[in-house]
Amino acid sequence: MKQTLIWIGALIAGAILGLLQTDWLNQLTDFVAVVYTRLFQLLAVPTIVLAVTTTLASLGKGQETGRIFRHTISYTLLTTTVAAAVGLLLYVLIAPGNLPADAVCMGQEAVEDAPQLSYRSHIIGLIPNNVVKPFLEGNVLSLLLLAAALGFGLSRMPESDNKATVLRLLSGLQELLFMLIRGLIWTLPVGIVAFAAQLSAQLSAGVVADSLGKYVAVVLGGNLVQFFIVLPLFLLLRGMNPVRVFSKMYPATLMALFSKSSAATLPVTMQCAEQRLGADQKISRFVLPICTTINMNGCAAFILVTSLFVMQQGGMPLTWTTMLSWLLISVVSAVGNAGVPMGCYFLTLSLMSGIGAPIAVLGIILPIYTIIDMVETAVNVWSDSCVAAMVHHDLNGRHIYPTET
Repeated sequence: MKQTLIWIGALIAGAILGLLQTDWLNQLTDFVAVVYTRLFQLLAVPTIVLAVTTTLASLGKGQETGRIFRHTISYTLLTTTVAAAVGLLLYVLIAPGNLPADAVCMGQEAVEDAPQLSYRSHIIGLIPNNVVKPFLEGNVLSLLLLAAALGFGLSRMPESDNKATVLRLLSGLQELLFMLIRGLIWTLPVGIVAFAAQLSAQLSAGVVADSLGKYVAVVLGGNLVQFFIVLPLFLLLRGMNPVRVFSKMYPATLMALFSKSSAATLPVTMQCAEQRLGADQKISRFVLPICTTINMNGCAAFILVTSLFVMQQGGMPLTWTTMLSWLLISVVSAVGNAGVPMGCYFLTLSLMSGIGAPIAVLGIILPIYTIIDMVETAVNVWSDSCVAAMVHHDLNGRHIYPTET
């Protein structure tokens, strides 16, 4: 309760500071926000590698690894598909109109220098050609591949002093890492003040344009429905109390909202899942790094809604066949999107460029993408938390709630 009040106070203080619109104050809060984001990103890379490696090494040759993986993939694909479907339904109901032609022309300047993604080059880039490169680039999928290889290799090594030494070293490094994470979380109210001030300053400066009101309503509305209705229903169907699960995981969701990075939030997500929610370590440390990489509920909704909006501006007919086809494309794209900076935005840009749609519309969306990205990331982390809770429940045959309050 005390921590909750401190975090709420930090949010209020940050919002007030942002509304002041003072240049030096904005620069200071921007600096603090960047520092905290970089620190969490610093811890996220070793967290991913150590969590997956030690979990796979400890699971060994048993069938449990396959069971955990199957349950994780099933829930990931299901929740991501539902998120895209909710976005499609809201798009049809709200029906955003067309933008003025001059606004589309102005938006062209914002995207003409944007990087284009190639699926072929992206897939090739996932295969590391040396051990150091994935760590330097923070490429989450490459790190997962490397960690999986190390974990499976250790699990199949014969028992020996060398294997035991390696496992003890990895476990010791993981304990040290989590101690650093706990220390960083203890100072997090300072970061929350800075993050809240950033958001408040952007909103008071008029970041959200009136002409995109319906489009923003569809994107944010879809994410909010996924957050407050769809994911809680998944938990209820598995016999869990969504309010109680969220009460344990809200620090991670709040961190995701302001950091705009599922990977950077991963240390907090894992700590909340294990120490607050009571999830089994061998499940949380396997499921959450994978979900951080492929479980992109918010991204799927953004890709679908934005693609339909851009195609509409280009005069392309939006038949039900077209919309359902793009629903499938958005789910597959979201799953393969991890590890790409501003991946949802640039991947949508690449898709629209490939079909000849007016990508200048994305230049108009770019100024408000910061707000959209915040909500998307919070949805993604909340979905990761729900998947971990459901996998734990399925494999253990009991409720996840810990005795600890």
